Amino acid sequence: MKRPRHLSAEEKALWETVTKRTEPLEKPVGKLIRAAPKTPKPSPSVSKPRPIPSFNIGDSVDHRSDHDLLPSLGQQMRAAPVQMDRKAFGKLRRGKLKPDARIDLHGMTMAQAHPALTGFILRSASAGHRLVLVITGKGKDRDDGGPIPTKFGVLRHQVPQWLSMAPLGGLVMQVSESHIRHGGQGAYYVYLRRAR
Repeated sequence: MKRPRHLSAEEKALWETVTKRTEPLEKPVGKLIRAAPKTPKPSPSVSKPRPIPSFNIGDSVDHRSDHDLLPSLGQQMRAAPVQMDRKAFGKLRRGKLKPDARIDLHGMTMAQAHPALTGFILRSASAGHRLVLVITGKGKDRDDGGPIPTKFGVLRHQVPQWLSMAPLGGLVMQVSESHIRHGGQGAYYVYLRRAR
């Protein structure tokens, strides 16, 4: 343990000289009272921080949508403008109209189905048919678990595109999913324009 240091005679004389020459800043009155430290007033521009409301991750996400980039095929068909007579379209949607001809593409590859569909629509238009039924099937779930999802029912998705492109686009007035009695989601009604 370190011993306390004592002042030498020179240091004591120097200290006495310093204390005789100094004057106190304030003269003490009675007891020495220490003033409480002043608390700084907050600046007017700074406000009290608001508490952060509690939340759960993902609460603000709209989970009603299916997160697809495109609406489903059925939604696209229902949103398409009606080109044909509305009364006839109502009957068509309820399955009250009988198709004049039908083709079954179910089980075909795309390479087989495209020319078969093209030939069928061209023959039907030249024969004067107005309503034909194109059966595609609902398709099989072929997702192989890869990074790119595959569409459910390749022909089901491809046929409406083929019907809107040349040489069929000019012949087709309306495409709609068929009524359940004619195949439901696995078939399409194709309403053809009148031959001129």
